[in-house]
Amino acid sequence: MTIADESPDDWLPRWLPLLEGSMRRAGGAPVLELGCGSGRDTAVLVAAGLPVVALELSAEHLASARQRVPSGAIFHQQDIRAPFPIAQAGAVLASLSLHYFSWPETVQLVACIRDRLQPDGVLVCRLNSVRDVHHGAGSAPPADPADPHFIRVGGWDKRFFDRPQAEALFADGWRCVHLQERTVQRYQLPKVLWEVVLQRDDA
Repeated sequence: MTIADESPDDWLPRWLPLLEGSMRRAGGAPVLELGCGSGRDTAVLVAAGLPVVALELSAEHLASARQRVPSGAIFHQQDIRAPFPIAQAGAVLASLSLHYFSWPETVQLVACIRDRLQPDGVLVCRLNSVRDVHHGAGSAPPADPADPHFIRVGGWDKRFFDRPQAEALFADGWRCVHLQERTVQRYQLPKVLWEVVLQRDDA
């Protein structure tokens, strides 16, 4: 697959209609944002009139997000593997937040996301690509040879996905709407990632 032309990281607006439709089907339940960072995507969601419940582990990032988005979102400081603070999500957004965990933990987290969505509920996410060499891909040997794309980068465990692994992560109970490898500009360097959009599939 060819990578899309490098572009600024203004990725989210084109998916807002899909997120809005998912939320309408869920009766207005909020978007659950996993790993909101400093709130850049949160601000896009709130500006579009979508209610958001955002989770973030870093207190520093969470303070920045609250300053950037002073109303329209509810923020929680927690590990995204911990129980979610809402019973149902209208949609889930997980931009570059699913890559810190072992494969079994990642599969379990995706199952928890699915459980929070109504049938046909939407998950919009982005995953590190194995071609993301400017941000650590291939920079260290894996701790476990059986999991070659899960490595230690800058003091953090990070996972990098090839296409088969991205497909395998969502093989059970999801319908793939969109799967594309893209290059964006992030932290002053090109970043290669997988953009993935899925619907919960109960067929």
